[in-house]
Amino acid sequence: MARNLDPKCRQCRREGEKLFLKGEKCFSDRCAIERRAYAPGQHGQKSGARLSDYGVHLRAKQKIRRVYGVLEGQFRRVFAEAERRKGQTGENLLQLLEARLDSVAYRMGFGASRVEARQVVRHNGVLVNGKRVNIPSFLVCPGDVVSLSTGARAHLRVKAALQAAESRGFPEWISVDVKEGKGTFKAMPLRSELSPTLNEGLVIELYSK
Repeated sequence: MARNLDPKCRQCRREGEKLFLKGEKCFSDRCAIERRAYAPGQHGQKSGARLSDYGVHLRAKQKIRRVYGVLEGQFRRVFAEAERRKGQTGENLLQLLEARLDSVAYRMGFGASRVEARQVVRHNGVLVNGKRVNIPSFLVCPGDVVSLSTGARAHLRVKAALQAAESRGFPEWISVDVKEGKGTFKAMPLRSELSPTLNEGLVIELYSK
């Protein structure tokens, strides 16, 4: 199975902002962006060249891909589904990415990062409506109840991730019972509830060329 093995902190530095790929480290002063807020590589500190239009569009797509941890083929399939659905393609795109089981598990605090939440899913640690699902790309529907298995709930890393997520607060589109280790995906998030630094409009322009 293909995976993106690029160092997480390097990806954040490439985009010039925190993408929150390393869990609690991103909230500490050990974050790479806090120490080296310039692009990685030998010429990172000198990389101030103006990007072409294509470069700007590509960077917008790469940022969204990195935030949600999806590969190019996966991203294209999600984009095709977003185009097929009614409504605005850009908003549909972000909603579909947020509705992935690994994203929902991350938002509910089942993992300190999306990578960690994805691992919990793959290791049979998550149930949807009482049924075990180990496919990270599984789409959760509004009203679905997502819960941790008994074994996963006992893991110290999962407990710590749940407590940290509770201290920061959960998004409006989900409700979580931390003690029970379960939550409800109440609705698809509105665009205004998602990161304003993501520019899905540029992705639409890129794929329409």
